[in-house]
Amino acid sequence: MPFWKPFQSLTADQRHTFFAGLGGWALDAFDFFLYVFCLKAISQDFHSDVQRVSEGIFLTLAFRPLGALFFGWLAERYGRRQVLMVNVISYSVIEFLCAFSPNLTTLLVLRALFGFAMGGEWGVGAALVLESLPAKGRGFFSGLLQEGYVLGYLLASVVFAFFFIHIGWRGMFMVGIVPALLVIYIRSKVPESPAWLAGMHRKSGLGQKQEWKNVIRKYWGRLLFLIVLMSFFNAFSHGTQDLYPTFLQVQEKFNPGSTGMIAIWMNIGALIGGMCFGALSERMGRRRAIILAALLAIPMIPLWVHAHTLGGFALGAFLMQFMVQGAWGIVPAHLNELSPPSARAILPGFAYQIGNLVMSKMAPIQAGLAEQHGNNYAAVLSWTVIGVAICLSVITALGKEARAVTLDVRPEEGMETS
Repeated sequence: MPFWKPFQSLTADQRHTFFAGLGGWALDAFDFFLYVFCLKAISQDFHSDVQRVSEGIFLTLAFRPLGALFFGWLAERYGRRQVLMVNVISYSVIEFLCAFSPNLTTLLVLRALFGFAMGGEWGVGAALVLESLPAKGRGFFSGLLQEGYVLGYLLASVVFAFFFIHIGWRGMFMVGIVPALLVIYIRSKVPESPAWLAGMHRKSGLGQKQEWKNVIRKYWGRLLFLIVLMSFFNAFSHGTQDLYPTFLQVQEKFNPGSTGMIAIWMNIGALIGGMCFGALSERMGRRRAIILAALLAIPMIPLWVHAHTLGGFALGAFLMQFMVQGAWGIVPAHLNELSPPSARAILPGFAYQIGNLVMSKMAPIQAGLAEQHGNNYAAVLSWTVIGVAICLSVITALGKEARAVTLDVRPEEGMETS
């Protein structure tokens, strides 16, 4: 199927909405991964070790659930579009301020605030996009939307590969203000979610505020399942991505240019994998596609961390992230389809970010284990993939799915699951 064919069925407003959601998530991830690439440089500048600096990743992930809850609540009351603009401006400004950190403590505080701002973007943006698009082709658009995360990583890889040696880590964070320009596009081209507008005709803002609380209380079991599911999903992505550049630089001795080039191929693989498995989930179901992608990551380990050439590592990284982000590409559709209509801007994003919180110590733990064993990042990364892929497959198989269910905003719940 030609890449552009699904877009031909969309209206102009729907296309603008999709690209705004994609851009918001991509630029959000871009700002996040700038920090990941700079761990070694920051540790040298502040005379610290990588494990201590990687606490910034933990703080970002730990504060994301608070942002998801706060901005999700705002989006349920005041609309997806306005809150998305506030999100984008917030994380862009905080990223820029990181460039002026006088010490590591200040930088870590700013990374926590960045996590709060970043936490709201995914849930609000995904709700805006998926409520605006038709059910047909949702798997494809879900896969491409989630790969905004990969596009952000890819963009950060390019900036690191070609500009880091000229601007340093502080200059990298200054570049992080660029995403704020997306707000101009959202304000001029993107309409509010039609599902949210329709819902507002049926009830007052106060009524909605009470309703989503009742929905979450009623569906606490579903929320708990989604949190467990997203915990393993976050372990799958962060466990294979956050310290991979450090592994390449510290254990394999690649310079920033080579590290950036490998990361570029890694993210190209991730982008293609997300779209392929997202589209595949339309045919074989969300759960089966997730399980297939997760288990296929395991055979990719030898080439991923034990290659002998730059090209070998690039191919291994390509294939690993093809599978990791292949599974992830199904997440926006799967979570929104499983979520009650009256809390769709809150529940998927909140479950996603609580999962982040549960696994937020992964990078420091991985770094600590590697440093304790002679900087053997390869072993730590390998066992992470094996354990997480198996657990993710089991949890996914135990759940339900509601493929192609209508995504509207209703006072009463009527979703069927299978």
